[in-house]
Amino acid sequence: MKKLFHTAALVGALISGAALAQTAPVEVDGAWARASTAGRKVTGVFMRLTAKADSRLVGVESPAAGSAEVHAMKLEDGIMKMRALPALDLPAGQTVELKPGSYHVMLLDLKAPLVQDSTVPITLVFQDAKAAQSRIGLSVPVRSAAPDAASPVDGHKH
Repeated sequence: MKKLFHTAALVGALISGAALAQTAPVEVDGAWARASTAGRKVTGVFMRLTAKADSRLVGVESPAAGSAEVHAMKLEDGIMKMRALPALDLPAGQTVELKPGSYHVMLLDLKAPLVQDSTVPITLVFQDAKAAQSRIGLSVPVRSAAPDAASPVDGHKH
């Protein structure tokens, strides 16, 4: 009887987990954070985001940093400039890539260095067309360089 109960509980957990994954408003794929360098208290986090319906990435949080922001980099008059964005539009069904030299998440005022082969917790905050917010928590692998673009980091999808 005890074994049957544990099996039923496991099946229930798997079903509810699958239901949550299917109802997530945005799929996160290939997330990774750049290992911080000595003396620097900032780093970038990169990923691919695909929203099921028109949405916006409106915030990022991490206990590993004093603050976190969505940034864009753009070439202006021959100079690469970076600026914080109040939100990043995620059109329905289109993958938006956060990558070095483009859109990315910036972790500022790191509380400790991010070390290669560790992980960093981040929470992405999304807003849908009706202004309803949702959150996705991630444990992001820390790398010293971008992983192979042909495959997701460790098959990491949310």
